[in-house]
This record gives sequence, structure tokens and C-alpha cells, in this order.
Amino acid sequence: MSSLAAATPTAPPPAPSSAPHPAPPTILDIEASGFGLGSYPIEIGFVTSEGQPWCSLVRPERDWQHWDPQAAQVHGITREQLLRHGRSSGDIAALLNDRLGGQTVYSDAWAHDYAWLARLFDVAGCSPHFKLDNLRALLTDAQAARWHEVKRSVALRLGLQRHRASADARLLQQTYLAVQPGQRAAA
Repeated sequence: MSSLAAATPTAPPPAPSSAPHPAPPTILDIEASGFGLGSYPIEIGFVTSEGQPWCSLVRPERDWQHWDPQAAQVHGITREQLLRHGRSSGDIAALLNDRLGGQTVYSDAWAHDYAWLARLFDVAGCSPHFKLDNLRALLTDAQAARWHEVKRSVALRLGLQRHRASADARLLQQTYLAVQPGQRAAA
């Protein structure tokens, strides 16, 4: 062995390999005037894969008259708040396309959210530049079986008090993270 080789410090052993976990999905949630025929979006929120939230109330169109008092008790939004503080469907559609364009965005209530987004984009006169998919498609059967229990636990840990679109999107994203092997949702 040469003296140079003996004098050269050895590198420390490599750290245990841990494959990087993919970024969490962007999650979208919609609060609505109710369910069924005539219902429409009243609040749209999302959380990006980087954890950035966005939310807006939707100003109802003149012919959007359906209002379910039971749904209003859950989300706590009044029609007057929508008229006063809501953004137009066109503004929201443009913002969604700008912020979510080219992505696949996930929802836990895909069938309802798809219909409400379609209604918003139809009124805005444009098409979404992103794909909306069912959050369930990202889960294994074992993860889906644990979903509701983990979601309750995450909601308690996060201390979420309101049933609103961006808060719900954050809860869904953190629940998704919590059901992943070797990951824990952020506090």
C-alpha cells in the first residue's frame, strides 16, 4: 500500500438510501349551493403540490337560484356573502387555468366537483386547461380502507374549524400524505 493511499482519508459510509417521495397531488375542493339539479359552485379552493392554498367565493349567475339551507348550515356561507364578495365565473375560470394549467388535479367528490366545474366553465365560455381526476385513483385498497379514520385524526391534529373549500383541500392533501407509507402529514 502506498503512503498516499494510507494518508488519504476515507469517505464516510453513504447514508441509508431512502427513495424520495413524490410531491403530494394538487387537491381541489368545491362548496356548492346544494346537491342535485340546479346546484352550482359557491366556493372553489385548492392546495398545490407545494402546499400553497387558494380560495375564492363564486358570485352566482342570475339564473343560479338553487339554495339548499342544509348545505348552507354545513359551509356557513350566505348568498349575500357571495353577491358581495364573490368573483365572477370568468375570473375564477381564468385563474384556475392560469394556476392549474397542464396539471392533473384531484378531488374526493369527483362526480359533483366535475359537474360544478363544468357549470362554471360553461358560463365563463372556456374550457379547463387542467384535468380533474378522482383522488381515489391515487390510493391502494389498503389506503382507501384507512382513509376515513386517518382523515378524522388529521382533522383533529390540524384543528380545522371550518368546512370551506381551501381548508377541505388541505385536509384531503394532508390525509393523502398521512396514508402514504413512511410519511406523516404536516402539522
